[in-house]
Amino acid sequence: MSDPSSAPAAPVLDFWCELQCPDCHSALDDLRALRARYGDRLDVRLRHFPLEKHKHAFAAAQAAEEALEQGQGWAYAEAVLGRVEELERKGEPFLVEIARELGLDAEEFDTALIDGRHILVVDADQAEGKAIGVTGTPTYVIGGERLDGGKSQEGLRERIEQIADRLLAERA
Repeated sequence: MSDPSSAPAAPVLDFWCELQCPDCHSALDDLRALRARYGDRLDVRLRHFPLEKHKHAFAAAQAAEEALEQGQGWAYAEAVLGRVEELERKGEPFLVEIARELGLDAEEFDTALIDGRHILVVDADQAEGKAIGVTGTPTYVIGGERLDGGKSQEGLRERIEQIADRLLAERA
């Protein structure tokens, strides 16, 4: 039996993303709006789904995990997504450059990319994504519903808000 004084966990929105994906870049405004509207009432989680067609996506996912460990996961992901063309051109050195710009420990980023300490997290996310039917990015999962943003972002934020509002009302 749960303690009635403890607040229920916030509903989770999993954002399956690839940091070299132009469509994920397009989704940033919606994500920012959702995070601003719900704050900590909605647990928005970055999930990794690097695509083979983007050669720096797997390294970018590992770098995002290092940024999360250093306390700036979202800031880092947004910074990389905001400059996907630059990532395409510059590759892994660009990932370390972004870390430096955000005031993170850039040497630790470099080491993390070399030693592969975050590979298992990225692999686990990718495997889970495949298991639940994620085929491209961005894909959102909330309340057991999968919403594919790779074809169009049109109406997705509104649909996510409807589901989030329903989940929050059920918890009240």
